Amino acid sequence: MRKNIVAGNWKMNTTLEEGVELANAVNSLLEDHKANCEVIVCVPFTHLTSVHAVLNPELVKLGAEDCSAHDKGAYTGEVSAAMVKSTGAEYVILGHSERRQYFGEGNELLLAKTKLALENGLKPIFCVGEVLEQREDGSYNDVVKGQVEALFSLSAEDFSKIVIAYEPVWAIGTGKTATADQAQDMHAHIRKVVEEKYGKEIADNCSILYGGSCKPANAPEIFGKPDVDGGLIGGAALKADSFMGIIEAFD
Repeated sequence: MRKNIVAGNWKMNTTLEEGVELANAVNSLLEDHKANCEVIVCVPFTHLTSVHAVLNPELVKLGAEDCSAHDKGAYTGEVSAAMVKSTGAEYVILGHSERRQYFGEGNELLLAKTKLALENGLKPIFCVGEVLEQREDGSYNDVVKGQVEALFSLSAEDFSKIVIAYEPVWAIGTGKTATADQAQDMHAHIRKVVEEKYGKEIADNCSILYGGSCKPANAPEIFGKPDVDGGLIGGAALKADSFMGIIEAFD
């Protein structure tokens, strides 16, 4: 049975002090109201160790927002998967649309990152999604299929450890909105792509999260769709109350 998951992506927000305060607030709310899903906070590299120290791992899992494609060595400024794992993190976001768009990360690089994450015992949250032009020209299913297929050199055992997050990039900060039905259609498509490669059991057990401007108001409808297993949450994860409001969509 696949997991329902709500993961917060803090992006480049909060100072260390603010991050620890936010993590404490999320932890406290979950002590008062046990979640019916797995909860993850993915935080800046600088925060990982300090946030790990204040989280109850039975209530909230810790994740990083990225890791290097290199194991170790003379790569100034990079943070390896082994370093991330050593902080107590269990998850790592890879292939986020902002990494693809602003830093030019493509399939080959992301496969290398994914392999190193898995080798170091991290669970990747692997992001896929199309931009507005691809949504409008009708190529979006093929685009997302190609992004998922970038991982298809992995063994079935390794692929089964991956969480997929679908981001309709065209619906983030554009004023356009993806409907719950559009989310369901793409999630079902992704699950079918996985099934064609790895079989029905792995596809059925693969958690696929929605990452398009999810809020407490729309989370119940989106999460109610049969192939949507939760969300990768951006802005709403930066306030404990709104993040908790999304978690409660699984109540």
